Amino acid sequence: MAEETLVVLKRREMSEPWSFQTFVDSGGYQAIRKAVTEMTPEEVIKLVQDSGLRGRGGAGMGTGLKWSLIPKDSPKARYVVCNGDEGEPGAFHDRELMETDPHALIEGMLCAAYAIGARHCFIYCRGEFILARDRLAKAIQEAYDNNYLGENIMGTTFSCDMVLHRGAGAYICGEETALLESLEGYRGMPRPRPPFPVTEGLYASPTVVNNVQSLQAAGQVILNGAEWYRRWGTEKSPGTLVCSVSGAVNNPRNVEVPLGTSVADVLELCGGVDDRGLKAFAPGGWSTPMLPPDKLDATMDYEGMVAAGSVLGASSIIAVPNDMCIVRAVWRGSKFYSHESCGKCTPCREGTYWVERILEDIEHGRADERDLERLEAVNNGMSGFKSLCALAEFAAGPVGSSIVHFREEYEEHIRLKACPHQMQAVAS
Repeated sequence: MAEETLVVLKRREMSEPWSFQTFVDSGGYQAIRKAVTEMTPEEVIKLVQDSGLRGRGGAGMGTGLKWSLIPKDSPKARYVVCNGDEGEPGAFHDRELMETDPHALIEGMLCAAYAIGARHCFIYCRGEFILARDRLAKAIQEAYDNNYLGENIMGTTFSCDMVLHRGAGAYICGEETALLESLEGYRGMPRPRPPFPVTEGLYASPTVVNNVQSLQAAGQVILNGAEWYRRWGTEKSPGTLVCSVSGAVNNPRNVEVPLGTSVADVLELCGGVDDRGLKAFAPGGWSTPMLPPDKLDATMDYEGMVAAGSVLGASSIIAVPNDMCIVRAVWRGSKFYSHESCGKCTPCREGTYWVERILEDIEHGRADERDLERLEAVNNGMSGFKSLCALAEFAAGPVGSSIVHFREEYEEHIRLKACPHQMQAVAS
């Protein structure tokens, strides 16, 4: 059985881990001290590249690679932006990291800022995360008070300011260009790419956008070295991964494990599947294609999940219990994506609307066989990254995979002209 390997969650069990004193007493701010006093920006970037650290926001791009793409000859200001707008259904690891260890995020952002030559950092925190916001705001002030933010940090020539910005609860702002639009004061809608944020991001200037876990891990890499970080994980997916686990498990929570750990082992760390049993699971949040129980040996890493027929996504396992109606679960998810679509792209705007309507008809016994065909056709029209951002792809994932693995449930709804789970509930 796997054991937890606490790297970014290492202060979880400490007394008041969010406090400045606890952070400093446990080795905090030594990574940025090492970077600024012992390394050049290029050496910092190379170290993060050598570690193999990949972005934990879902795409899995190399963190050091992204930093290296910032143009060195640009006369414009450079920015570091933290994507703390965690809105993926089933994901809550970034929230815990911001609540319990806010100084580690500040330090990771300072390391990124030093590496790319930025003087301004922005934390985009989800508006509903009240505790995270309060602790981040206090941590930022403590960092200023102790000369870890502001002018001539730690008596060096490195200076950097940090701003905490609250989002307004829009799922679309988890997409990096929509986040940048929102941060600039506009409606959160994806931008056409290219240009990419590394060349024209915030205020049309070179910008690195990383998520919370990536930045905190980067600080640990700089402090301890690339080989230290590569002790865990796989060759292509090194390091550790924080997984949010919810649904049909006995102890829903966040667990940190080496990349390459099987889904079965992650569930075991959460007390195992509860008495309801397991019908299916979504490995990376509800936006990822669901898998049947015979895929529990699939590994939580980028390559392993693709081989199993899904994607790692936000590394947030949702265990679907046996007594859950798959059609109803997917319909409820489709309502979320339809509501959260910004409406900019036709496949997403129209597709999410029609998928929700057809699923509602199937769930309530108003559909026939042609509606299932229509559902597949509309869902296929959203698949394949046909929009500016991945929301349409995310919305299509659970629908398409549920039809593949649980087509008989759809057909039973149509045949009975009702939801069989609701019929059983009424009968009992």
